[in-house]
Amino acid sequence: MKPLEFLGSSQDDIRAMPAAVRHALGEELMRVQFGAEPTDFKPMPSVGAGAYEVRVRDASGAFRAIYVAKFADAIYVLHAFQKKTQKTRKEDIELAAKRYRMIGGQP
Repeated sequence: MKPLEFLGSSQDDIRAMPAAVRHALGEELMRVQFGAEPTDFKPMPSVGAGAYEVRVRDASGAFRAIYVAKFADAIYVLHAFQKKTQKTRKEDIELAAKRYRMIGGQP
């Protein structure tokens, strides 16, 4: 099982989410740790090669966690946020891409 590494404020951002969302994101990330795919995700090539977005929805809205699992040492959670628009905000993508570069990833 690969360990999770939270970059920047991503862990605090997840902790600030509603309990049901935190639980669902935790289960999805645990699936990735054990080598399985999340139940609802999509690739995020605009962040970097091998980056994915886990999608969770509940009564309070849509929530996302962007991660990359292609590195041997850990699964890196780059960014976590509540999605308030149909399209992912440019600022969220840029922040995740910046953190991706911090771990040596190439966009």
